[in-house]
Amino acid sequence: MNENTKTGLLILAGLSAFILILMWGLPIYWVWSSSQDGKAQLSHAQYSKEVAVVTAKAKMESAAYEAQADTILAHGIAQSNAIIGNSLKNNEPYLYFKWLQTLQDMKGEGQVIYLPGGSFPNLEMPITEASRLQQKKEKDLEAGK
Repeated sequence: MNENTKTGLLILAGLSAFILILMWGLPIYWVWSSSQDGKAQLSHAQYSKEVAVVTAKAKMESAAYEAQADTILAHGIAQSNAIIGNSLKNNEPYLYFKWLQTLQDMKGEGQVIYLPGGSFPNLEMPITEASRLQQKKEKDLEAGK
């Protein structure tokens, strides 16, 4: 055998061995690679699940604290209303004073003011409203309207 033939046979044997190794090794590699991909996907899914659980727990804690804060605020408002309500019971002169202050702060022509009836002196009949409307009628008649 000459050297070219030996070299050709060696190349052919090496190529055949390489092809046999690929035929045997590639399926094993593909199974291993698929297994690694599956493990990576599983790891990613587990991590995503853990993140979702932690986020949900944080929202739940936050909602519980907000509900607690709302409850405390509601109790405070209820106590404040009870204090104000108790201080206004049987305190008609103060309420009458506040009502007069409000009337005094209201400015403008054409407003109709209704006086409430009640047990405080001279509140039985809205005299001021009647006279104001009467004066307006007289002015309109004088002006020829």
